[in-house]
Order: sequence, then structure tokens, then C-alpha cells
Amino acid sequence: MAISLDKLMGFHHKALQVRTDRMEIIAGNLANADTPGYKARDLDFQKVMKSAQYSSGHNLTRTHENHIKGNMQSSGELQYRIPHQPDTGDGNTVDVQVERNTFLDNGLRYQAGMEFLNGKIKGMKKAIQGGQG
Repeated sequence: MAISLDKLMGFHHKALQVRTDRMEIIAGNLANADTPGYKARDLDFQKVMKSAQYSSGHNLTRTHENHIKGNMQSSGELQYRIPHQPDTGDGNTVDVQVERNTFLDNGLRYQAGMEFLNGKIKGMKKAIQGGQG
């Protein structure tokens, strides 16, 4: 029986790629916190993953009301973040606290995704080793 690695890990691998891209964007926002006219950007993680869901055939519907809901609903491309604070006069929309919190949240979710994939790989490795003995 052939094992499809894409079916086993493809979707989760895509999630890690999107999280990596998002961390780079957020880091760019933080690096430009003092740049006049810089507009904070972000990725719509939910939209990108929904696109990946449909292309991979996975279904990500919520099956329980306690499951986490996504909160962004737009195009998966780069978007400009709407500032929570009034304009400072220089046109910069980076809110350092928001960016730091978003960066930390994204990093924790990346780490959780890595742990999940590591568990899948360990299980597959154990299955392969068990089948040889």
C-alpha cells in the first residue's frame, strides 16, 4: 500500500509555509515602525488556508461551537492593517503592540504546527519500523 505524503502532511506543510510568510511580513512592519508613510501589512491566513483546503480536498468546517473561529474574511493576498490608534501625522500605521502580539501568536501557532507534523512523522516512522520487523 502506497502512502501519500501529500495527503498525510501537505495541508499542514502549507500552513507552516503561510505562517513563515506571515512572520516575515509582521517583522517588516516592526522594522518600519518609525518609517514615515509606512502602512502596516498582513496576510489573511484564513483565506489562504481556505484556498489550500479546496485545492487539497480537506474539509475544515467547525464541528463544535468551542472550536476556534477565524476572524479575517478577505482575499489571501497582502492587506493593509486598519490602525487602532489615531493618525500620528506621519502616515505610519504600525502599532508596535499589535504587531508584537500578532508576531507572538503566529509564532506559537507555527510551533504547534511543527509539533503536530513531528508527531505525524514519528508515527509514520514507527509504522514503517514495525512493518520491517
